[in-house]
Amino acid sequence: MRSAARPVAPVFRRSGAAVAALAAAALAAGVAYAMTAPAATAATGDVIWSQDFDGPAGTAPDPAVWSYDTGAGGWGNNELQTYTTSRSNSQLDGAGNLVITARREGNGYTSARLHTNDKVELRYGRVEARIQIPRGQGIWPAFWMLGGDFPQTSWPSSGEIDVMENVGYEPHRVHGTVHGPGYSGGNGISGTYQHPQGWSFADTFHTFAIDWRPGQITWFVDGVQYHQVTRASVGSNAWVFDKPYFLILNVAVGGDWPGYPDGSTSFPQQMKVDWIRVLDNGATGGGGGGGTGALPTGTGTIKAGDLCLDVPWADARDGNPIQIVRCNGNVAQQWTRGSDGTIRALGKCLDVAGGGTAGGTQVQLWTCNGTGAQKWEYRSATQSLRNPQSGRCLDPSGGFPLHDGQRVIIWDCHGGNEQRWVF
Repeated sequence: MRSAARPVAPVFRRSGAAVAALAAAALAAGVAYAMTAPAATAATGDVIWSQDFDGPAGTAPDPAVWSYDTGAGGWGNNELQTYTTSRSNSQLDGAGNLVITARREGNGYTSARLHTNDKVELRYGRVEARIQIPRGQGIWPAFWMLGGDFPQTSWPSSGEIDVMENVGYEPHRVHGTVHGPGYSGGNGISGTYQHPQGWSFADTFHTFAIDWRPGQITWFVDGVQYHQVTRASVGSNAWVFDKPYFLILNVAVGGDWPGYPDGSTSFPQQMKVDWIRVLDNGATGGGGGGGTGALPTGTGTIKAGDLCLDVPWADARDGNPIQIVRCNGNVAQQWTRGSDGTIRALGKCLDVAGGGTAGGTQVQLWTCNGTGAQKWEYRSATQSLRNPQSGRCLDPSGGFPLHDGQRVIIWDCHGGNEQRWVF
């Protein structure tokens, strides 16, 4: 998209019974949890995350993965639609598809824009989706990504990767683009793929993909490469694509690029999404779907879902057990991630109690001492924080559902939602 608007895997539980109970509850609520976990020893070509849109017709897509942007205002592109959370604009169709529907409503238009910000983030891999796009003058479907630091980092400095865009007046063409500081909007670095028979992409499903590696992004349609961007492509401008990004699916109506609906445009128009997959391409690190690596340095909140890692009562005493609570912006939720692998708040370190290595060991605040109990690694694809001394990951005790005041422990690394930490 020309201008803009985060880490997940399947819901796991401590026992099979709990998984079954959660699945039953989800189905009772009309929600389909249909994702694939990162493999324990991911190899090139393995699916390390996926979303299949299975579930009863008329239900919402998985709320553990998808949120909604809502409202009107043109979205920076003079678009006409109002985005809603209504099932009339986004729902499962009962045949394995997510359907986003743009409608004419009175004198205006409604549609949906779904995103995974604060829920699913990706860093590298082959990202692909099987989609049947809508058609018509002024219709603008897209499958795209924004940097996980958005909106704290404003667009275009946050970065944008457009996996697929189509503007309805060119039914036989799709576009892949990056936007960043110094190369955004109409100056984005873009490539175009034309249907080999000149047919409309709306006629059937097609697979749109990027192969995303450090310093390089390559675009494909139905397995055919048509565009590549590297660090060299941005010249002296900043390359902002070696960090986590979240996913976005939407259908816009009108705008500066596609133009506006006319007498030839029929409504409703639907974009159908069969599945989204992320495959290990050798850049995701392997080993549990994410590999290990240096802790990204910086200071700020560390979030699980919508809750922030927190020092209770901002009390810096040794042994104060760490928790997750509602984010409030105070100093007890400001963590500095050091190049030495420590995570610090209030002048002290995130610490595994007693240097323990057993699953369930409490994580606490403690005077920094340089021991292995205070070292943390970051797994990029699963966005987990791993204590290498124990080989276990930072985890809210008891797992899902996450709740205010939940204590934090170390637990077996499994790539589940509760082990996804957003900086």
